[in-house]
Amino acid sequence: MERKTISIMKACELVGVSRRTIYNWLSSGKVDYVRTAGGSVRIFVDTLWRDPHKNERQVLPAIWQAEGRNRA
Repeated sequence: MERKTISIMKACELVGVSRRTIYNWLSSGKVDYVRTAGGSVRIFVDTLWRDPHKNERQVLPAIWQAEGRNRA
């Protein structure tokens, strides 16, 4: 089965977030993407709507969190 991909701008429109947010999601692994032969980024649509609370990648706590700073 072939997965559907969309551009970053189309993803922004669909989800209602900024380009910066999409790039943050890409770098943190929250959405899957592929680079085309020309270097463009294409986002897999099925990863835009997966459960944000289900963390598939292990994330280490930031140093400031480990030190107990910025607690609410």
